[in-house]
Amino acid sequence: MTDPLVLREATAEDLPQVLALYAQPGLDDGKVLDLPRARDIHAQFARYPNYRLFVACDADDRVLGSYALLVMHNLAHMGTPSAIAEDVVVDQNHRSQGIGQQMMAHALGQARAAGCYKFALSSNQKRERAHAFYESLGFQRHGISFVTTP
Repeated sequence: MTDPLVLREATAEDLPQVLALYAQPGLDDGKVLDLPRARDIHAQFARYPNYRLFVACDADDRVLGSYALLVMHNLAHMGTPSAIAEDVVVDQNHRSQGIGQQMMAHALGQARAAGCYKFALSSNQKRERAHAFYESLGFQRHGISFVTTP
């Protein structure tokens, strides 16, 4: 990417652009929250300690990528926190331009600043291109992830 990229905490005004990113094929495939509900949920982030939504914006303040970061306090690991990135997405027309790399560097910096002992993320098993991207950044496949419907 030739233009400077700004990584910052998302505001409510960014939500329409973030929802458009989630609507892309291979993510939520057009099924996204309506804007009022998204605003309500985004407002709840402020009540979580250390849960933030970040956006990557171009010089015109267009949102080209986004990720959520949760820094969790732990009783195990001698009280050292851990970090989890969720909902990592880059606009399909701007992929392979270094935006994802900059977002992950930003996320790792946030985790490092919080003193985290690990930084984790999960990726859908079908997203092999994303897996190759994370591995190119030095991420290693670790453990086994399980999910169920609550």
